Amino acid sequence: MSEQQTEPRTNSAVRFVRLPEVMARTGLSRSTIYVRVAEGRFPKPVPLGVRSVGWIESELDDRIAER
Repeated sequence: MSEQQTEPRTNSAVRFVRLPEVMARTGLSRSTIYVRVAEGRFPKPVPLGVRSVGWIESELDDRIAER
């Protein structure tokens, strides 16, 4: 039989942060966040549903740490 090697799995779940929390964490307004997303200076939101988006918490934390 051939041995299959698998990479270890981590139990870290991806957490999504909605806009009000993004604004509170960064101190930026809604319009500033979206302007910076368009300029490529802020992480892009991820669609969560038809009319909702969220940011991946780890990407947001990385961005905050850069500042």
